Amino acid sequence: MATSNKKHISNRAALFAVITAFIVGMIGTLAVRPVHAPAVAAGPATESNRAVRINWRLPVVFQTTMPVLGDNPVYLTSALKAASGGAINLQVFEPGEIVPAFSITDAVRDGKVAAGYTWLGYDQGKIPASPLISAVPFGMEPWEYSAWWYEGGGRQLTEALYARYNIHPIYCGMTGPETAGWFRRRIETLDDVRGLKIRFAGLGGRVIERLGASVTMLPGGEIFQALEKGAIDATEFALPVVDQSLGFNRVAPYNYYPGWHQPFTSSHLVINLENWNALAPPDQAMLELACTAAVTRNLAQAEALQGSVIQGFADIGVSAEILPEPLLRELNKVSDQILEEEAEKDADFAEILASQRAFREQYAEWKSRAYLPRDF
Repeated sequence: MATSNKKHISNRAALFAVITAFIVGMIGTLAVRPVHAPAVAAGPATESNRAVRINWRLPVVFQTTMPVLGDNPVYLTSALKAASGGAINLQVFEPGEIVPAFSITDAVRDGKVAAGYTWLGYDQGKIPASPLISAVPFGMEPWEYSAWWYEGGGRQLTEALYARYNIHPIYCGMTGPETAGWFRRRIETLDDVRGLKIRFAGLGGRVIERLGASVTMLPGGEIFQALEKGAIDATEFALPVVDQSLGFNRVAPYNYYPGWHQPFTSSHLVINLENWNALAPPDQAMLELACTAAVTRNLAQAEALQGSVIQGFADIGVSAEILPEPLLRELNKVSDQILEEEAEKDADFAEILASQRAFREQYAEWKSRAYLPRDF
């Protein structure tokens, strides 16, 4: 009987120990994970709960109020933010707000800002080959440039050129030909060019200067005042819709075509090379995809808006004029001379120019046959 009682007590003690251990375990589990909290957060990531991976200041070369030229980086940054769910945030700063308009690549090179949006032709003084990337007198047409950039070696040549300046460039905007300029009086012969005080940019400025004009460089926001005060007699800048928004027609009523000096105008997103290399491949791809979209959208917008502007010229006292062919031929001849001279002085210029000419030569086999004549 004593032995039986001892066994009964031992069994009860063991049962009590098991129950106690179970209760302690349950309490411990509740302490680690509260009853009402899910083990894994559910639901899609949103802008509020997704980490910002790229948060850069982005100085731009043109006022964002300018149609086509200025609003393309706004489109770019908005598209990147939307597509990434807020993880890529490029904050646009107006020209001169944090970086002078003509010094964006300098600031990117030196790491003062991680990135910028600009026209590379403004680098002509320090990178002689840069105008070939941005606008070439009597050069490629917009889609031709895109073909050269993506499929003809243009991207690789430009990346190699700018890598030496600690910059990674991405082709990010494109417009068609600019106007040949806004003039106070008609231009009919070379004599009308000699002594002309004109605002001009890029290689085209070198050409018209060779023909006797006095050339000055001004940011877009300063041109109207210079025209109004008589500091300059004429100006080229951009597309009709852009130029009209700046008021050039109020002072210079003769708007000339074709835009021989800039048959294409490309823009680029420039990124500090160290910042670029530090990005994860998916983020690099996202920036490249957004810029490719910006190129397509920019060119479509540029082509769509000009016709209606020119249609309205008569109502505002503007005359759309065509440069005489003899003058165009002379401009073409001098342009070729300038290109050859620059190629002799700079190996990068020579290499990129040779690449563009070779591409144009083989592309002409298609271009000359596949498209209807423009006067058809």
